[in-house]
Amino acid sequence: MQSSSNASSSVGPSVPAVLPFADPTALGLFGLAIGCASLLPVAFGVQSAMTAEALRTTAWFCLLFGAGCQFLAGMMSFANKNGLGGTLLTTFSFNWVMNWWALSELSQGKVPNSAVILAVDCCFLVIFLVMTYAFGFFSRLLFVFLLEIDLLYACRILREVLHSQAFAMPIALCTVVLMATSLYIAFSLVLANAAGRIVLPIGTPIFRATPAPVSQGAPEGTQPIHAAA
Repeated sequence: MQSSSNASSSVGPSVPAVLPFADPTALGLFGLAIGCASLLPVAFGVQSAMTAEALRTTAWFCLLFGAGCQFLAGMMSFANKNGLGGTLLTTFSFNWVMNWWALSELSQGKVPNSAVILAVDCCFLVIFLVMTYAFGFFSRLLFVFLLEIDLLYACRILREVLHSQAFAMPIALCTVVLMATSLYIAFSLVLANAAGRIVLPIGTPIFRATPAPVSQGAPEGTQPIHAAA
């Protein structure tokens, strides 16, 4: 890979690399939104959503769309040398697999261990706080999107630590906002691709990254999405 690029630069002007896949970010975001939608009846405490059949239905939506779409989008992002987007999507996809497992267990009357889930949620919160800062170098809306995930996990942790159901409604509302933001960003991407221009803006970066030396080019894996502000 490196030797071929050096050969081409010595012969003539360099040609932009052709990515193996189109930007898969919208696919991952659509999957996230559908997964969130399937969780809303449970999050808002709808009684009919607490039956074994309803929980199994929700579990499969979490597995196929929440986990499946994000895992596929993550793998495609890595193939496109997008390390930041690939890391976020792939990591989150496995969390959706755990949602599938937890809901499947609940449908059989088995409750997952809360202490283990609390420990993992704390780890996820630390991960997403750092990822929030990283995405601030690309877009204001992406930064807000990650903040919503941070808030969701903070509420989950507080609910478990304080043993209070007062956080049930904030968690449900965070899920709604996360679904809406996911759809907006995904729509922005697909409409920009179809129209050839920005239809739904996602905002300018909050932080300014240090420019890479011209001779080195931009570091690989630094573009989470390809829509402009």
